[in-house]
Amino acid sequence: MIQLKSAREIETMVAGGRILALTHAHLRTQVRPGISTGQLDKIAEEFIRSHDGALPAFKGLYGFPGAICISVNDEIVHGIPTPKRLLGDGDIVKLDVGVQYQGMFTDAAITVPVGTIAPETQRLIDVTERSLEAGMAQAVVGNYVGDIGHAVQQVVERAGFSVVRELVGHGVGHLPHEDPQVPNHGKPKRGTRLQAGLTIAIEPMVNVGGPATRTLADKWTVVTLDGTLSAHVEHTVAVTDDGPRILTRL
Repeated sequence: MIQLKSAREIETMVAGGRILALTHAHLRTQVRPGISTGQLDKIAEEFIRSHDGALPAFKGLYGFPGAICISVNDEIVHGIPTPKRLLGDGDIVKLDVGVQYQGMFTDAAITVPVGTIAPETQRLIDVTERSLEAGMAQAVVGNYVGDIGHAVQQVVERAGFSVVRELVGHGVGHLPHEDPQVPNHGKPKRGTRLQAGLTIAIEPMVNVGGPATRTLADKWTVVTLDGTLSAHVEHTVAVTDDGPRILTRL
């Protein structure tokens, strides 16, 4: 069931989204060769909790052990932070953060280079970020979920990359995951029609190789089936009568 949000609820999400955006900004300054994903997780949790009323939304969600999801290189999403996983020069790391603030949830992800990365790796990140912008631009009253997915897919595939199809964006607000599902592919004018008050997480997951995935033995970490690199970016967006409002951007 789709839950539209009141103006007051959206303002609460704006406040939580700001904490989330500040968390991402802080984490960017901490990413470097030699740091562990476990250290980054601890930094994120402490930073989120330093804001009165804010909690890391993913901690314990469905049994997830970390405060945030940290996925490296061919890991697409849901990587479990650990002191044993050290970042190396040339890696890319995906930092997927959820914040619960005053009963409302926001969700966003960034892909960050570690040290010096290859030009093609940077192109992957750039294309993924452009696809997110294209998708968010379609989050207007009267459009459809399919318009968002189609916009993302067009940017990605024109660049020669592929979009993950087995994982999707989603509604967010009262819960970390709500209806509707928001795929990163599709046809225009298909799926759920967008109404003012709808809040959704749009999150392109883009692979250098094919779109196929597999889940590791830890039952969480999703990787590319062919071992190629993947990037992931995400914002929580409110559909309003004045156009898309990005709630997780400073």
